[in-house]
Amino acid sequence: MDALPIRAEARPLGRSALRAFPLAYGCWRFAGNSLREARAKIEAALEVGINLFDHADIYGGDGAAELLFGKVIAEAPHLRDGILVATKGGIVRGVPYDSSAAHLREALEASLRRLRVEAIDLYQIHRPDLLAHPEEIAGALTRLREAGKLREVGVSNYTPSQFEALQCFLPFPIATHQPELSCWAVGPLRDGVLDQCLRLGVTPLAWSPMAGGLLGLEIAEARDREDGERLAALLEVLDALAARERVGRAAIALGFLLTHPAGVIPILGTQRIPRIRASADALQVHLSRADWYAILAASQGVPHP
Repeated sequence: MDALPIRAEARPLGRSALRAFPLAYGCWRFAGNSLREARAKIEAALEVGINLFDHADIYGGDGAAELLFGKVIAEAPHLRDGILVATKGGIVRGVPYDSSAAHLREALEASLRRLRVEAIDLYQIHRPDLLAHPEEIAGALTRLREAGKLREVGVSNYTPSQFEALQCFLPFPIATHQPELSCWAVGPLRDGVLDQCLRLGVTPLAWSPMAGGLLGLEIAEARDREDGERLAALLEVLDALAARERVGRAAIALGFLLTHPAGVIPILGTQRIPRIRASADALQVHLSRADWYAILAASQGVPHP
């Protein structure tokens, strides 16, 4: 079997000097943990090799996830040297989106205070604000970068055309694009997002790579969900490959993303330390082209033409 390559070394974030482990840790469910539990999760991720930690100012409500993370950094400042801090702004509860220059400046400053860092390594626009001119967004991000408040810029949930509109007003390249992407949610494979990343050298960061927990269901449970038979069929394919590779199902689901030539970095959302540690198994799986397309066919529910 000719296995598709999975590069275990650090991956560049776009054309920037930043390098991230092939897996990242997402902090959207991070709030609510005790300081001891939060530190244990960060340290477990670092032990695996994970160095990119992805936040947003709305995670946990009122910046609670960023605040807890910042407390860990304050308690153990030596951890900061091995961490790339990513966060997002632009969602305002009840609005719901505001990417005006004034709001982005205030949001980033608040994130800096909560995270207790001098600069955000990767600052991302969380969702498109249809009322914000991309020139205004670009101007705000450029000024914040020149002031040393952020190092690199990314977008999340943008369409390819929205990405292009912002990029044309920026004097530096956008480093990352964060779509929802898993072997269940495969839209970016065909909607132009990953094609654009390949063309421009942008790094895709895949949120919800386990499909919000759907890929962790028992097969009987999966059949009770919407599109249950299709989901169950996908899980059966993943399980067969997992048995062959002697890894857990999650490793195969993550491996499906890691083999894509765009250099996808899946963002783990688990709160369980054993699962954080087991995520590294994804770097050891061997998927052939036939394996990869079998996963995709099961996800789509129809054979390939």
